[in-house]
Amino acid sequence: MWTLKGASNAFKDARSLLIANFTPRSSSRNPEIEAAVIKATNHDNSRVDYRSAQLIFAWIRVSGHYIRPVMSALTTRMDKTRTWTVALKGLMLLHGVFTCKVPAVHKIGHLPFDLSNFKDRRPNMQKQEAFIRAYYTYLSKKAAFLAKHSDDKKEGSLRRGHKERLKQWSMMQHLAYLENLQGLLNMLLEIKPQGEKMINALVLEAMNCIVLEIYDVYSRVCNGIAAVLVRIYSIGKTEARMAVSILQKASSQAEVLSQYIDYCRDLGVAKAVQSPRIVRIRDDDIQELEQIIENVVS
Repeated sequence: MWTLKGASNAFKDARSLLIANFTPRSSSRNPEIEAAVIKATNHDNSRVDYRSAQLIFAWIRVSGHYIRPVMSALTTRMDKTRTWTVALKGLMLLHGVFTCKVPAVHKIGHLPFDLSNFKDRRPNMQKQEAFIRAYYTYLSKKAAFLAKHSDDKKEGSLRRGHKERLKQWSMMQHLAYLENLQGLLNMLLEIKPQGEKMINALVLEAMNCIVLEIYDVYSRVCNGIAAVLVRIYSIGKTEARMAVSILQKASSQAEVLSQYIDYCRDLGVAKAVQSPRIVRIRDDDIQELEQIIENVVS
């Protein structure tokens, strides 16, 4: 049903698109990209403009030089908005940018906009605001993580080429990397819609992105632990203490993660419904590994 509020939001998007059309082209400004960003972050909370988002990702994959105008357009959009729908679509768009496997993505580093204190213009939107802040906090941390590890790894997963690179790391580098991954996982688990009134098509799509990210990060943790265990007999005392801490944390995170996925299934998040159960590290296995590490370093 068309409402006065819907008409007002549509007018805002149309006005922004009109302004974008008159944007002078430069290394940091591109009218076509700005228009695509506006369309991808429109005020409509009933749908996601996948076509505009995919167009942006395609530009970035063609050339990393498009990162700059994309981030410039997104920053302009995020700095101006006080509507949680627009903010959430902007964060989902940024999340998608991080999945583009080009070196320029790793150079983003510090995000050029700040939603850590996001406030919606409407009252009584605390739950939506908290959701935006938690999602922003994670993506901000991920940007820093990608920049920190840009010399050691490429965005993707622990596949053949990446496993070979991991073998060249020192044990301390490898363990520090795993600790950072576990920190990211903790932040992901803080992104949680509170209450059924928040749930709509947009939130469910955002949660699909979060669930996929959770499985990706957790699989990296598990694969990383496996790579550590392969090298367990060359470990030192300091590294041994870190390894045990990481194992224990992985076990506790698996429990929290299982509860989180169950919660998402209850909400109707498609990717959670389709996902397999989380495999936990058994306490007996951890104790056995602790004993092996203790024997190795003693």
